[in-house]
Amino acid sequence: MSTIDPQLVKQLREKTNAGMMDCKKALAEVGGDMEKAEDILRKKGIASAGKKASRAAKEGVVASYIHLQGKVGVLVEINCETDFVAKNDIFRDFVKDITLHIAASHPTYVKRDEVPESVLEREREVYRGQVVGKPANIIEKIVEGKLDKFYSSICLLDQAFIKNPDQSIQELVTAKIAELGENIVIRRFTRYMVGEEVESE
Repeated sequence: MSTIDPQLVKQLREKTNAGMMDCKKALAEVGGDMEKAEDILRKKGIASAGKKASRAAKEGVVASYIHLQGKVGVLVEINCETDFVAKNDIFRDFVKDITLHIAASHPTYVKRDEVPESVLEREREVYRGQVVGKPANIIEKIVEGKLDKFYSSICLLDQAFIKNPDQSIQELVTAKIAELGENIVIRRFTRYMVGEEVESE
């Protein structure tokens, strides 16, 4: 497979709202031809998924998962647009996958903009301390790269899906939006583990 210019991937992503890996695969399939790659994404319904992401999602389910030995429990709210989809088996299986993923991967936040600035600044300081002696612009690039990795460890949507590590949870959500034809939003979750520290109020 020929190497695809990341700039092309970025352009296709901005145009279609499809996931990074979907864009890369589509471009590789057609040797970097933007129009043909967009057609591939549209045929798969992935391009239209991005447009659906702005629609209101006020139906859905609250689901729970308790690990067999009762050591880990997860409660999650996932929304869709209609009660019809909320009762759909594909949606229900997706919700179950998300609860299992949260139990196994221990995210702290749903998405990046939920991470407090104080947490990010603390991480930045640590990373800057790890790369002293380089030019300031290089240090900041390294710090931002490390921050991306940090997001993928604590933000659910950035994490690699436990059942398919080549796909992020965000890409899984986008695929389900394309499959079900409705906006889907992982609204919030709580994960409990026996014996873990509880932050004092």
